[in-house]
Amino acid sequence: MKRDIIIAGVGGQGIISIASAIGFAAIEAGLFFKQNEVHGMSQRGGEVVSNFRISDKPIHSDLIPEGEADLIISMEPLETLRYVNYLSPEGWIISNDNPFVNMPNYPDANLVLASLNNYKNALIINADEIARKLGNSKATNMVLLGAASPYIGIDYEILENSIRTIFGRKGEKIIELNLKAMQKGKEFALEKA
Repeated sequence: MKRDIIIAGVGGQGIISIASAIGFAAIEAGLFFKQNEVHGMSQRGGEVVSNFRISDKPIHSDLIPEGEADLIISMEPLETLRYVNYLSPEGWIISNDNPFVNMPNYPDANLVLASLNNYKNALIINADEIARKLGNSKATNMVLLGAASPYIGIDYEILENSIRTIFGRKGEKIIELNLKAMQKGKEFALEKA
């Protein structure tokens, strides 16, 4: 088993929480993993990307070579496009469809989404709307994690346990909200499969 995952977005969108959830799940599953993160300008709104490699065998590098990512999980469509050259021919894109317009020359959002839809394994989801309907727009990242869960290669129950670990100190209400968000994302992915 081996999965190379790129997690992308902009600062403040919860990319680190997605990576932490996958990391805790990998540990519980007895897998090896390596992770590399880049925090663009280390501020809200700057580029954030995490290379996340999981395997049942030792991993020697934390960087994913171009054309070898099995999965791109992205909180923002333009950030998804930034990393599609890393996607393997059979890899999957799981992307939020809502742009985070943080620059004056942001391209036309419809053109960005049309470009993403040209990939054969692209699941574009309005994760923001699903999270809002659950009562917390901050759970958008967990909706995306749930949508990506069928492609990560770790049992869903183990991913749920990682959410309990990460959000445990915030209380049962926050844990349940994040678990519901993840479940809604998973349901969306399975409906579209």
